[in-house]
Amino acid sequence: MSRRCELTGKGPMTGNNVSHANNKTRRRFLPNLQDVSLQSEALGRSFKLRVSSAALRSVDHRGGLDAYLARAKDEELSPNALKIKRELTKAQSAA
Repeated sequence: MSRRCELTGKGPMTGNNVSHANNKTRRRFLPNLQDVSLQSEALGRSFKLRVSSAALRSVDHRGGLDAYLARAKDEELSPNALKIKRELTKAQSAA
């Protein structure tokens, strides 16, 4: 399971641990990923996604998963999230 947010594409970053003696060793900063089920109103079902806590706040701010995916860039989304976005656009165009 990769350490990458399915909605924002946020992944691990690298940096240094700096000691009191100013010794520098490499380290990784991992994103705060959560396994959540997000509800889609248009499709009437929920989807399990692995998203960062910052992405969860963005989903709430935009008004739910449907609104978030409508404005999200395709290159940031995971293949799973892209599939959900295509289903949403198909359902909204049929309605």
